[in-house]
Amino acid sequence: MNRILLVEDNEANRDMLGRRLVRRGFDVSVAIDGASALVQARESKPDLILMDIGLGEDMDGWEATRRLKADADTSSIPVIALTAHALSTDLEKSIAAGCADFDTKPVDLPRLLAKIERCLQADANGSA
Repeated sequence: MNRILLVEDNEANRDMLGRRLVRRGFDVSVAIDGASALVQARESKPDLILMDIGLGEDMDGWEATRRLKADADTSSIPVIALTAHALSTDLEKSIAAGCADFDTKPVDLPRLLAKIERCLQADANGSA
C-alpha cells in the first residue's frame, strides 16, 4: 500500500481528499502546515507528497518543497503541487521548487490519480 502525505491547511479539503484517497487504497497521513510536513516526511518517509501551495504565512508549499528537496532524507520523495490557481507562473514555480507534477483544485480525482500513479511509477523506476 502506497503512503501519501497530504499537506493541506483547509480542513474540508483535507478531509474530502484524504477520504477519497483512502477509498482508492492509499495509506494517507496529513499535515496542516509546512513545518509539520517537513517533520512528518522525515519521520514517516511517504511514497509521495501532495503539497498545497497556498499554506499559511509562515511557510508556503513552495518553500516546504524546497526544504524537502534540500534534505538528503526526503529529497527523493516525489511532490505534487496542489493549488487553486491555474496560472502558468504557479506551474513554473512548482517545478523550480522541485515538484514532480502540478494539479489544480478543486481536484479532478481521476486526473490526480493518474498523476500520482505516474510519479509513483517513475519513483519505482528511479527516474523521479
